[in-house]
Amino acid sequence: MKALMLLGALNGAAAVMLGAFGAHGLKTRVDAAMLDVWSTASTYHFLHALALLLIAVLAKQFSQSGLAPTAFVTAGWVMFSGMLVFSGSLYALVLSGQRILGAITPIGGTALIIAWLILAWAIYKNAA
Repeated sequence: MKALMLLGALNGAAAVMLGAFGAHGLKTRVDAAMLDVWSTASTYHFLHALALLLIAVLAKQFSQSGLAPTAFVTAGWVMFSGMLVFSGSLYALVLSGQRILGAITPIGGTALIIAWLILAWAIYKNAA
């Protein structure tokens, strides 16, 4: 749970830095369409960093109440993986210009969807 909290906080900072880099450092280097791709990557990155923090807090809360936080922790790790693949592939696409990287992005998106569904299941099974 501590690892997920740290990952959430560190990824929040990274998302802000990468968003600023995209807005200021890439403005003259890539076209508007690629800036939009970068913006999507940093927005998803930041939102899922916050979600990681939420998941970690929920996992801690449920473990203190005697319930098993396993599904919450699983959701967190799947979300982190999805965030890395989704946003990471988009960042790499913009920086490298290799459009083939866009083919990897849906794998990350699918992992994010699965993470949200695992989280919903965990809440359903553990919340009163």
